[in-house]
Amino acid sequence: MTLPQRSRTLAVACVVAATAALALSGCAKSETTDNAGGDSSQGAQTVQTPSASAGPGCTLTTYGAPKLDLKNAVVGFSQSEKEANPFRIAETQSIKDEAAKIGVKKLLTTNAQSQLSKQISDIQDMLAQGAQFLIVAPLNSDGLEPAFQAAAAKKVPVLTIDRKVNASACKDYLAFLGSDFVEQGKRAADAMIKATGGKGKVAILLGSSGNSVTTDRTKGFVDQVKAQAPGLEIVAQQTGEFARDKGQQVMEQLIQSKPDITAVYAENDEMALGAVTALKAAGKAPGKDIKIVSIDGTRNAVQALANGELNAVIESNPRFGPLAFATAQKFYSGEGIPEDVIISDRAYDPANAKSSLGGAY
Repeated sequence: MTLPQRSRTLAVACVVAATAALALSGCAKSETTDNAGGDSSQGAQTVQTPSASAGPGCTLTTYGAPKLDLKNAVVGFSQSEKEANPFRIAETQSIKDEAAKIGVKKLLTTNAQSQLSKQISDIQDMLAQGAQFLIVAPLNSDGLEPAFQAAAAKKVPVLTIDRKVNASACKDYLAFLGSDFVEQGKRAADAMIKATGGKGKVAILLGSSGNSVTTDRTKGFVDQVKAQAPGLEIVAQQTGEFARDKGQQVMEQLIQSKPDITAVYAENDEMALGAVTALKAAGKAPGKDIKIVSIDGTRNAVQALANGELNAVIESNPRFGPLAFATAQKFYSGEGIPEDVIISDRAYDPANAKSSLGGAY
């Protein structure tokens, strides 16, 4: 084969491969899907604080649900957002992997594509297909009442993960499994204070509105900065909707409107990585000229930290599969389930980033 012919052949192959990859990824950048699960053995969730506001917690009897053997059951999982970022990819895969591991008869999975109305209909559809236990990653803290009511009518327990809902535990839903988001914000503030020396002007890239994660991560950060570093001034708060492209757009705007910014707190890694892109395009050195702290613990962000482009990353562990199914098994064996099951999250810094990549997702 001559060199020109070979070049044309390779070009065609690359176009075909790229087209296929684009279709599979939903136009997401390929780096966001590489090794999204990470090494689950290194990054397994650990429970930090079970808490129950009413005695022994929620039992099968108090919830009013029938006894169930998960191995012979139909379980439904409702994902809230499109799987265009590592957190959602790792979360869904963890649920699938654990269901297969314990031998669940049938696992139904849906994705609401960031639409509340679709998440409601997804849950109702799974109930119509015979789902007997539901694991739900809520899109928003409010609005899922019709879905929860449909589950209650069929006496199907609902276990919520990663975002809290404004509803009654052991009535509208079984329990919540997830991180302490206020504490995450506080830890991000402490990391920012360390990176900046407690002085400068910081912009906050807020997550999506209408959910507890954004509210709590903002509160934790703002309160901690106010208490511990009055010389660190918060000069802007703007939503990047937990998306990389939105984070980049907001950062581009802030570079123009707030040119004296010295630091950025991104409420998830995807927005932080978008900010890195914007800063580089503007001729600034992320991690040096502009300090950046984010929350999630994705492999791409931890690598950026190791490369000196981020200054700290607070983990938010998405591997809920083992904990979710262990909680379900305890529930069906008659144990009481606490209202909130809080997991512990690690912190990545310049000293441990490179050695900790295996535990990132």
